Amino acid sequence: MPAAKLRLLIVQTALLTSFLTSASAQWLDYLDPATPLTPAGKPDLSAKAPRTMDGKPDLSGVWQVEPPPPGEIERLYGKDVATGPLATAGDDVNLHSIYFMNIFIDYKRGEEPLTPAARAAMARRNPGGGERPALSYCLPTGMPNRWFFDRPLTIFQTPKQLGIYYEADGYFREIHTDGRKLPQDPFPSWLGYSSGRWDGDTLIVDSTGYNDKTRLPGGYPHSERMHIQERFRRRDFGHLDIDITVDDPVMLTKPVTVKITEMLLPTSDMVEYICAEGERDAANMSAVREATKKAAPPEGPGR
Repeated sequence: MPAAKLRLLIVQTALLTSFLTSASAQWLDYLDPATPLTPAGKPDLSAKAPRTMDGKPDLSGVWQVEPPPPGEIERLYGKDVATGPLATAGDDVNLHSIYFMNIFIDYKRGEEPLTPAARAAMARRNPGGGERPALSYCLPTGMPNRWFFDRPLTIFQTPKQLGIYYEADGYFREIHTDGRKLPQDPFPSWLGYSSGRWDGDTLIVDSTGYNDKTRLPGGYPHSERMHIQERFRRRDFGHLDIDITVDDPVMLTKPVTVKITEMLLPTSDMVEYICAEGERDAANMSAVREATKKAAPPEGPGR
């Protein structure tokens, strides 16, 4: 696919996602009494990570992805993206992870680890660069895409399960930590099936059983054989580091790993998300295309 068309698809998808997300968390100024404080009375985000009754790191809390350094989105994606329609107050692309628009931004253009089948699928399904993402129909956001929004998420932890509620599309994900194995022949689903195990202070989560109705960030296809591994480590009270590895023998020539950090929001909470107007947003896609045509791709390697 020509670079210009691929570029346009990436930005269109990101912009439509931005249209459909809800406002930021709104329950402000409530502070859990168990929160460690600095001498100045502020939440001490560098304090030791809390632990559960059974001694495991407690991953519970309201989290939000750490934004890239100022100017990083412009450096990677161009000024027209960083200051254009995606730079919306309250839902600014400059505050999303750098992988929000392209999971392969760390690779030089043309060197993305895609199989011939993946490249053929992109050419076949996107002849004009205008294929609509599932989210435009109010369908779920794919994995691992939902980690790259700046929308908050809440983690609930019990000895046998980990629940994650994502504000971005209002979906709930269950991770089993009771020792069960992943299903051998699962019915394909939007969020897959997840099983986790502890290795010291790191929670390792393996997930399979995805359907192929979503795309990786950037519009790249994945198959139902996609396998994702997440490694969670709560570095301290205010930071949760996550290594995310995506493997797909059908669409990728090798596994791809990206790293993000989630920041604790100690005085905030989440709001409900309702997607009932996706079709009206999708009708604006022609205007979106015109607004993003001027976005020039960055020169040289992505990073």
